[in-house]
Amino acid sequence: MYIVTSAQMRELDRYTIQDIGIPALALMESAGKAIAEEIIRFCQNRRLEHSHDTNGKLTDNHVLSSRVRLDRMFELPNVDQEHWLILVGKGNNGGDGLVAARYLREAGLGVTIMYAESPHTLQGEAAIQRDAAAALGIPRLVYGVDQVDYESYTGILDALLGTGALGAPRAAYAEVIAAANDSGRPIVSADIPSGLNADTGEMYAPCIAARVTVCLAFLKRGLVQFPGAGAAGELVVRSIGIPADRCAGEQGICHLLTENVLRSRLHVDPTRRRDPNGHKGTYGHVLLAAGSYPMSGAGLLASRAALRAGSGLVTWALPGNVLPHMMGAAPEVMLAAAAAADWDAASAEQLLQLAASRDVLAVGPGLGRFVGDGRWIQRLWEDAACPLVVDADALNMLAAAGDFTSWKSRAADTVLTPHPGEMARLAGLSTQEVERDRMGLAISYASSHRVTLVLKGARTVIAAPDGSAYVNMTGHPGMATGGAGDVLTGIIAGLLAQGHSGIQAATFGVYLHGLAGDAAAAHRGHPSSLAAGDIIEAL
Repeated sequence: MYIVTSAQMRELDRYTIQDIGIPALALMESAGKAIAEEIIRFCQNRRLEHSHDTNGKLTDNHVLSSRVRLDRMFELPNVDQEHWLILVGKGNNGGDGLVAARYLREAGLGVTIMYAESPHTLQGEAAIQRDAAAALGIPRLVYGVDQVDYESYTGILDALLGTGALGAPRAAYAEVIAAANDSGRPIVSADIPSGLNADTGEMYAPCIAARVTVCLAFLKRGLVQFPGAGAAGELVVRSIGIPADRCAGEQGICHLLTENVLRSRLHVDPTRRRDPNGHKGTYGHVLLAAGSYPMSGAGLLASRAALRAGSGLVTWALPGNVLPHMMGAAPEVMLAAAAAADWDAASAEQLLQLAASRDVLAVGPGLGRFVGDGRWIQRLWEDAACPLVVDADALNMLAAAGDFTSWKSRAADTVLTPHPGEMARLAGLSTQEVERDRMGLAISYASSHRVTLVLKGARTVIAAPDGSAYVNMTGHPGMATGGAGDVLTGIIAGLLAQGHSGIQAATFGVYLHGLAGDAAAAHRGHPSSLAAGDIIEAL
């Protein structure tokens, strides 16, 4: 499933209209019809109130099952009790709303159109739809001219502002959005909630709080990243005639990470089938450099996670002053002293010797900082021939080292796994700036630094060096617990050891991590009870 920016959507529109020859009016007709169908579906399911608990929910199955045939609309029970207020802006989004109004009226629902400003401001296809609605005698109001009794409506369609709107809503638009939110009536948004940045997910003030968002053609970036995902409610993606295969070769197109995407695009087998003739050497050997005296548990979690991810062998390299305390903590994990006492710059040489006979090196969990660590991480970066996973304090070492693009380039895959604070240090930004445009930053950083980047958090973003990116939907807030990131590092390292590429291991690792978190929370009975070790046991 593709995720596009507003600029990419404009180009897809242009291509469909000008190069293929499908009229813009036909696209608008398809969009409005799809919106009307989803409003009908919402009305049919109103008693169940599913969307109270589905903020940001999106699955392949839902998208496939969300089609409502218009010739069955008259089966809607109590249709005469439905009366929807259609909020119309002056752009094409408003035109989509006007088409929806016609189809809803034909289905027997009560419909009233309210223009945010004079109907005469509409142009092009939107003006044609305005005239069609008027010819059919659909009741209309104009904000600021006519009185609006929101209590007389059973629902509201938000067709005020589309993906091209920039900045906070102003004047009448701001007032209409605020009034719609205050009405208490369920709101369905056309393509994107008005007041939401389509590219970043930033919510301006005011912003529509939608119960359902009917996303047209493709997902928009702002709908799958918080805080915007919270304003979108339940997401439904509807085709309107723009060919999806046009996205396949486009640079910078993102994907929703689903099992189907893992199989078809990333060529990953989500079942993790084992070779009947395999042995422990078949599934690779992870070397993990992690842990220090006050944070030894991080290395233990990452080591165990690498095994649970399917790696045949795991060696945990740790300081000599910690090793005796960890003997037997995980009998399946081999231990190696990488330093006589605490971590030091000289330990890089010992790690490189160990890495020479391993399939992947993962560094960082619970490592701490030490004198000479900048040179230490540079040695590993430049001289480790195997794939490298960099997490936690190793990321902070990279950030402190400055522009590591001047270092000798790596031939093997490199995966960085920062949380927003670590990403801020890497990019020289504030955490707030990172969170403002997670997808854009991840894509830019991964391509410019030639790494696979896993920007952790709600809706983790995985970006590849080639400019492609994926947004994960598995997992939940219960995974916001100490050690969960160490578990992810171990999972990714374990998958790399088994021969997956950097982007395969990162995407599949994040996906598995979230699924395991979901299963662990269900087993515990409440997300608040989840601990990092539970995620490992659920893999």
